Amino acid sequence: MRAVRSIIVALACTIWAAPALAAGCQTGSFEAWLETFKRETAAKGVSPRGLAALDGVAYDASVVSRDRRQGVFRQSFEEFSGRMISPDRLRVGARKLKQHAATFARIEQAYGVPGPVLVAIWGLETDFGVNQGNFSVIRALASLGYDCRRSEKFQAELMDALRIVERGDLSPHEMRGAWAGEIGQTQFLPSSYLKYAVDFDGDGRRDLIRSVPDALASTANYLRGYGWKRGQGWKPGAANFDVLLQWNKSQVYSKTIAAFAT
Repeated sequence: MRAVRSIIVALACTIWAAPALAAGCQTGSFEAWLETFKRETAAKGVSPRGLAALDGVAYDASVVSRDRRQGVFRQSFEEFSGRMISPDRLRVGARKLKQHAATFARIEQAYGVPGPVLVAIWGLETDFGVNQGNFSVIRALASLGYDCRRSEKFQAELMDALRIVERGDLSPHEMRGAWAGEIGQTQFLPSSYLKYAVDFDGDGRRDLIRSVPDALASTANYLRGYGWKRGQGWKPGAANFDVLLQWNKSQVYSKTIAAFAT
């Protein structure tokens, strides 16, 4: 499922208003570009603690290759949902609803998003946290930031990843996820992590990798931030379905979330 999210992330990155941090199409080495990026990032206020996450980072050609091999998502809803909403995944989802019932109740009270919607996203994104990805997020984002295709977007995400390290939520070693830089049990890009991640378990960190309460509450906070309406439905045609489309622009994917939750 992470691969589908990565495709949507990449296809959505055609318009980006942020200024370039370093040259958009590189002519020098990755190492030279990285040094320039460090200087410009320091000038924008990232502390030495955050910048240290870039020490020893090497170019990952496999990440750029994955990015360039992408195609447009063409499966129908019936094909995709039939594969993704499996009986086993539904059973596990029902069990998770019971296992974390108190947490889901607290989340719905705080953010208005019901448990079934969060379970559907959780299950489709990472099989309930089991398959979060094992790429170095810092290395992946640096490699994509160096590449010419969407350099501004991924350079901005790389800076946000450094800020996550800077504020102490995750160390560079802990920050492992999907090849396009998504992190955690419901796969947040660093920019969304910074904006919407919450410390729901009260341990002083916003840890979307290991903490189920943090990951689920942050997902609910994201949906609320895009206009989720408490107590209303989420099927196609409902206002909350439009919010699911802010989670993922693919109609097929968002319809699958809605069907899974239902």
